[in-house]
Amino acid sequence: MSHLAAENSLPSWTVLHAHLHQSLKKRLLLKRGSRILMAVSGGQDSLCLAKLLLDLQAKWGWELAVAHCDHRWRSDSAANALFVQNLAHQWQIFYFEQTAEVVISSEAAAREWRYQSLMQIAQQQDYDTIVTGHTASDRAETLLYNLMRGSGADGLQALTWTRSLTANLQLVRPLLSVTRAQTAQFCQDIGLAIWEDSTNQNLEFARNRIRLELIPYLQDHFNPQVEQALNQTAELLQAEVEYLEAEASQVLERAEWSIEGRSDRFNRKILQTAPIAIQRRAVRQLLQQSLPEAPNFEQIEKLVGLISAPNRSQTDPFPGGAIAQVEGDWIWLRSANSTD
Repeated sequence: MSHLAAENSLPSWTVLHAHLHQSLKKRLLLKRGSRILMAVSGGQDSLCLAKLLLDLQAKWGWELAVAHCDHRWRSDSAANALFVQNLAHQWQIFYFEQTAEVVISSEAAAREWRYQSLMQIAQQQDYDTIVTGHTASDRAETLLYNLMRGSGADGLQALTWTRSLTANLQLVRPLLSVTRAQTAQFCQDIGLAIWEDSTNQNLEFARNRIRLELIPYLQDHFNPQVEQALNQTAELLQAEVEYLEAEASQVLERAEWSIEGRSDRFNRKILQTAPIAIQRRAVRQLLQQSLPEAPNFEQIEKLVGLISAPNRSQTDPFPGGAIAQVEGDWIWLRSANSTD
């Protein structure tokens, strides 16, 4: 197809094309020949990414398709979906659509539904990679949002370049070093029409308030380059979190006593020699295996406290009814119906 011409003959080759091409090679984000499902809302970020990948497709040998998720939040959502579908047809690539059966009220629930929908499409259609148009601006906003909610380093670097969704499916965010201002300029420069989503201006959503009010305030009064600074912080934290998680996993592996693949107890003497940061991470990993839901800070601290507590100490019940008890050098995590 003519729009997939090679770099040296592509009339619309831009600085952003070159930046993404080099970033993909440096970070090994997208493998050559991958089957890639592009999440496209119709806004500037996702359209910018889709057009960039289409233009780079000949150089990488990808198989590309577009997926659109309709939350039914707006009266024009069906027209929005048709807009994206027409673009996919214009680009001569497959198009997949998922529409919410029930209108989803919260940001978090909508995000969860969107990712589940994309995973379902990818698995049904045999795509190995899902890409989203998250930018450096989104990463800065996510860091601030999680910071104000009391998150640790894990939450502050939560918007990562890649994430494994299943053993055979990866989520990739190729534009994390590109700002929203850059994606807007790209769409304008190449004459790519975008769909303006009115919900992006709705200040009832916390992320919109961060984007429309907090970030501009920080730029005006503290640091004009605040987005870049926050992204640098997230990038540093990501590397540190990966290292600490690996260290905690090794410590927990030495401390655990596994029975039929299930960890019922761990040796607190081994954890006592580890720094508190490793203790917390090891305990969180243990609780993630054992509890019906992700543990919060208080639950992690409750179990960490037993590492140096007197013999026979125990916690109050965790979600699901499990109780942790100290017996000598060991901490047992016993379920509510345990008879041991």
